[in-house]
Amino acid sequence: MPNSLAEIAAIFRSRNHFVVMSHARPDGDALGCTIATALCLRHLGKEVTAWNEDGVPEKFRYLPGSEIVNRPPAEAQRFDVAIVLDNAVKNRAGKAAEAVAQADLWINIDHHITNEGYGDMQYIDATAPATGQILFELFRGHELPLTYAMADNLFAAISTDTGSFQYPNTTARTYEIGAELIRAGVNVGTLSQKMYESYPRRRLELLCALLNVLRFTSKDRVASFASSAEIAKKLGTQPDDTEGLIDYIRAIEGVVAAAFFEEIGDGRVRVSLRSKSPKINVSKVCGLFGGGGHMLAAGARVRGSLAEVQEKVLQAIDHEFDQP
Repeated sequence: MPNSLAEIAAIFRSRNHFVVMSHARPDGDALGCTIATALCLRHLGKEVTAWNEDGVPEKFRYLPGSEIVNRPPAEAQRFDVAIVLDNAVKNRAGKAAEAVAQADLWINIDHHITNEGYGDMQYIDATAPATGQILFELFRGHELPLTYAMADNLFAAISTDTGSFQYPNTTARTYEIGAELIRAGVNVGTLSQKMYESYPRRRLELLCALLNVLRFTSKDRVASFASSAEIAKKLGTQPDDTEGLIDYIRAIEGVVAAAFFEEIGDGRVRVSLRSKSPKINVSKVCGLFGGGGHMLAAGARVRGSLAEVQEKVLQAIDHEFDQP
């Protein structure tokens, strides 16, 4: 049965040794939530470890407290409580989850509708536009610490997962929380500049290369591009350089869905899908390939060549247009 935020707050207070983690290839929501939760627990006097399989990508090192998050060690460790945030499928936490030799309690806090409900305690709210919004309600609603640094991390989590408060699942409550975080000390101008106006030059060079292979399918209603390992090597791009590039083609007039395909090694392709219409449920499409996410934003990692995966996924999207 789902647990309440009050029950989770009680665990924060009563247990002593915690590990906090999220999914590999972390985005702003994943990292902001990991850091904010670790800081909260430290302010409660707890012993806290924070892991991510990929550590902290270069683009998120501006987050206060980011030095808390490390790559998991080779030797597994024991904890009282393992907290997994913004992670629909437990194995997406990768090596971070594998590095937990034993935990008396696993807590799963998430906002993905495809969350598989793992863990001893779960709080999953698919109506929340970001896991950061859930954590704000946990901290503020149950008299847990909420410091300046935590506020910055929660604002970054919510802003990045709502497209800077623009996506359809952004609610009045989301804006109210944004205002409360600003009152708690967030400098919106400074933080937003770091989030959205501090990209490395190689990211723009990658976008130029991708636009050269831009495709339109499904009667021009789907736009897609693909990044090969060769392109990434030539430009020296980092994995987090691709974050948000799909939004450029999603924004094209007449485009209903957008797809980004990226070779990630080991014979796999990372698929990112975005949709403007509930009629094209990209979570459903990604589910066909072992992935998931939200109705309008989802992803998967699919085995096969770049060309093979691209054709299969685009055909699956095209099929959605034919559904009544």
